Amino acid sequence: MKSIKNILVAIVMLLSSVAGNAQIKNAKTETVKVYGNCGICKKTIEKAGNLKKVVSVDWNKNTKMATVTYNSKKTNQDEILKRIALAGYDSDKFLAPDKVYKDLAECCKYERVGKIPIKSDAVVENHTESTKGEAQNPIKSEQMKPANQIKAVFDNYFAVKDALVKTDGATASTKSAELLKSINVVKMDQLETDVHMLWMEVLADLKEDAARIAETKDASRQRDYFMTLSKNIYSLMKASKYDETVYYQFCPMANDGKGANWLSKDNEIKNPYYGSQMMNCGKTVETIK
Repeated sequence: MKSIKNILVAIVMLLSSVAGNAQIKNAKTETVKVYGNCGICKKTIEKAGNLKKVVSVDWNKNTKMATVTYNSKKTNQDEILKRIALAGYDSDKFLAPDKVYKDLAECCKYERVGKIPIKSDAVVENHTESTKGEAQNPIKSEQMKPANQIKAVFDNYFAVKDALVKTDGATASTKSAELLKSINVVKMDQLETDVHMLWMEVLADLKEDAARIAETKDASRQRDYFMTLSKNIYSLMKASKYDETVYYQFCPMANDGKGANWLSKDNEIKNPYYGSQMMNCGKTVETIK
């Protein structure tokens, strides 16, 4: 009877996994070894790797193998393994930062056989030498940069906003093209884990909105895309912070009376959705420090 129940549970878990993977477009499934010990490891590994509708990770604590299904047009195995490494778990390709590994619960501290301890907050790519008997040695490290590497994205966003305040579609187009360039050069694997995961979620929309604003000089059309651009920039700024105080502001008249937000370095209201028509329409709803 017990064996029948176990079989039913396995079937339910399999069907749930299939249903979850079905939501991932352009799905590619790979199996990769990730080191860990217990149920806590499983929860942490899967949480670090998973990304709604983009990545699904299923880690087996007995075999130490992770089945990874992901949208091949939005991410790749390396990006997923780097996130897992940042959570404290080595794979055969990327090693976790030593400090993060040391902070794991005692039951989670798997044996790091043949792995050189990492002395800085870095995700280290593990290369294996072919010489017989030699231990695996990490020979390349990618130093973690602080989240402010996306400062250029924020700065260019403010430049677009300032142009729309002046209803200057030509400048908004130019500044948005610069915004798109700054988005494209961000090395997401070097962002802190929470910012990295958020970046993955909003990246496609950020590029889309910046490109749409850049391709036209019509300020009214640019403002349509500026609404969703502002929403995603707000989420990123909340997660990664900015080196200045920023004001999250709201205009109740924008978006056909549904209202829309924007971010400003100035607490004084200068409305990017209406410009001189209703320059002071709106209010500050949040101060981000």
